[in-house]
Amino acid sequence: MLKQLSAQDAQFLYTQTANNLTHIMGVYIYDPSTAPGGFVRFKDIIRHVAGRVDTSPLFKRRLHRLPFDLDHPYWVEDEHFDIEAHMSHARLPEPGDWRQFCIAVARYFSKPMDMNRPLWDIYIIEGLDRIPGIPKGSFAMLHRVHHAAVDGASGAHAFIAMSDIDAKGAPAIAEPPPLEELGRAPSSAETVTRAWSASLQSPVKFMNALMKVSPAIVASARKSMAEGGMTAGVPETRFNAPVGPHKMFEGTTVALADVAEIRKKVPGATVNDVVLTTVGGALRKYLAKHKELPKESLVAVAPINLRGKEKGAGKASTPGNQVSAMSVPIRTDIADPLERLAAVRDYTVEAKEAKAGVSARIMTDLSQHIPGATMAAVARILTSERFAVRGTNLFISNVPGAQVPLYLAGAQLVQQYGMAPLANNMGLFIATPSYNGRIAFSIIGERAIMPDIAFFRECIDQSFADLMAATPKPEKPKTVTAKPEAAPETAPKVRAKAKAAPKPATKNPAKPVAKGNVTGKNRKK
Repeated sequence: MLKQLSAQDAQFLYTQTANNLTHIMGVYIYDPSTAPGGFVRFKDIIRHVAGRVDTSPLFKRRLHRLPFDLDHPYWVEDEHFDIEAHMSHARLPEPGDWRQFCIAVARYFSKPMDMNRPLWDIYIIEGLDRIPGIPKGSFAMLHRVHHAAVDGASGAHAFIAMSDIDAKGAPAIAEPPPLEELGRAPSSAETVTRAWSASLQSPVKFMNALMKVSPAIVASARKSMAEGGMTAGVPETRFNAPVGPHKMFEGTTVALADVAEIRKKVPGATVNDVVLTTVGGALRKYLAKHKELPKESLVAVAPINLRGKEKGAGKASTPGNQVSAMSVPIRTDIADPLERLAAVRDYTVEAKEAKAGVSARIMTDLSQHIPGATMAAVARILTSERFAVRGTNLFISNVPGAQVPLYLAGAQLVQQYGMAPLANNMGLFIATPSYNGRIAFSIIGERAIMPDIAFFRECIDQSFADLMAATPKPEKPKTVTAKPEAAPETAPKVRAKAKAAPKPATKNPAKPVAKGNVTGKNRKK
């Protein structure tokens, strides 16, 4: 059966360049002391992953790309699949501290993936023994997947399907999805016929879609022109610059219980509101230190998961991208932390995608009917260094994860982070995955744009501490009722244990976090 990439999936291929790689990466730290014998070998990890590759089609299928991008690529089975070609390991260089770990993570993330194999790989890092708060013998697993293959929700699901719910090896997802056909390569005749048919039908389908959404587009265009164009309301900052190939990583974590306490201080506030407010406060501190704080609020783009919210949206177990996005002012113009949170809450309660410029969902609907070659050319131009539009200052993504302990080959996951691509005119990405009672602020930057990334991590810590310490003031009743939080991504369902598992005691790497590694006593190779 032929399996062709959607337009939204394909755009992550068309926009990839040497400086802007479009893969995502999970950073998982494990404590092997929970495994039988108290250690985990690299070959144990290979064996474990090999036993789970059938839980998702992304593990064994590769791209079949057409010459000149005549049409969108196809997914086909990799006839030469070899799991060891996707897995490697190394040891952290001396002194083996948190800084060395961040450098190793950033360097691996900055390397291109092998686009001729299935679009995923795993890199195991040992030697984390000198990082405060991480159990001795712990190891990290860096799991890269190309964004053309997954979005946040389907990527999180694929990871949990690869995980266990206990050290004995019980799968976290009791009933994996039915096996899906991986796809076959189209013949030359099929390729030409399908591409020609798509090109002929595209104008008609595009106009039909355009007619359906034209009122929203016209209203948005009028508003944009009245307010000064596409960059109206988006101040120019150091993050709105061309992005180079050298990425950087930092991270810190906070307790979800503390986030809940902050939410109570501002009625109607959500977890996402607290995240946005924390980042807004951190950027205010960071830019003020550099004497670069604009009078206007910085604007962030936040993704919205479409899975399960529309007819045919699909499930998280289905690879691919099904996301929209919304622009949100993070109120860097407000000094008081709770006033900032209230302002963010007021905006997100009222904001809908149609009110935040041309909705990403509308653009996705239209892009489905643009021929592959045309879309590839336009995508490369619009994301190029010369023509990239300043439509935002940064990207903030919240991906809820499992709230029970997960295991890999018997080792317990004690901390996780996430990394995602940058783009020209968007040189800062904050990923905030949550796991087992904590939420991580993962910072992805570029060396020339944010050379002092560790200082920005300290700003996040201080911004969150300000929210914790702030005392709420009596607030006048609002006429608008806050609606339930629409999470940017959907947390995968994880098999529950009969007995609640204890949460690992974790703290920030800044203020040490419990993390994990691949070595241990009597470790064997």
